[in-house]
Amino acid sequence: MTESGCHVPVLLDEAIEAMSLRPDGIYIDGTLGRGGHSAAMLEQLGAEGRLLCFDKDATAIAVGRERFGAGSRVVLRQGSFSEISDAVADLGWTGRVHGLLLDLGVSSPQLDDPVRGFSFQQDGPLDMRMDPTSGQSAAAWLAEADESDIADVIYEYGEERFARRIARRIVTERVERPIERTGDLAKLVAQACPGRDRKKHPATRTFQAIRIFINRELDDLQTTLGQALDVLAAGARLVG
Repeated sequence: MTESGCHVPVLLDEAIEAMSLRPDGIYIDGTLGRGGHSAAMLEQLGAEGRLLCFDKDATAIAVGRERFGAGSRVVLRQGSFSEISDAVADLGWTGRVHGLLLDLGVSSPQLDDPVRGFSFQQDGPLDMRMDPTSGQSAAAWLAEADESDIADVIYEYGEERFARRIARRIVTERVERPIERTGDLAKLVAQACPGRDRKKHPATRTFQAIRIFINRELDDLQTTLGQALDVLAAGARLVG
């Protein structure tokens, strides 16, 4: 969803209301994205309020700098929200943060850009990394992972009942040629799945699972939750 050219997060008003913002509070936006949540929080923060924003995506950080400038109220940090403990300590905010917002998953701008490789809707390089400069792409992982590991990822993170069949098809296909495009992966997943749900593309769960695995999304969340008690002040809000 967009408004005046800016992406508007789903359930924006509900998330901001749940944060119960105070004008002089210290807050963290765990996933900056295009700045929708951050902008809404800043509207309620006064001159003494502070906001720390994370995003693995360099493009999101660049958009944030352009949108929010370099004022003292906003600190932008490229990286995972799992780094909150160190970042907050650097700022001297340990135990003083009044709210942490975690908007999990992938953003619409990332899905809409075929170059990023998150979506099967448009053909593009099979990348899927939130930070394209770090870690292993989805194509590189699929080229070398064991069949059992691929099946486990698709089943665990995508709850795909045909995970083993899909993994077997991937391993068979990669012998003939590398799986380097989103269109290629979507096609072979569809071929591996008997029958089709007309309301959902057969590759939906597989793409979700591989994205979560490649970006360590659940690992990052678990790490962050383990740090939250040290980071947050008494009575603080954690909204996801």
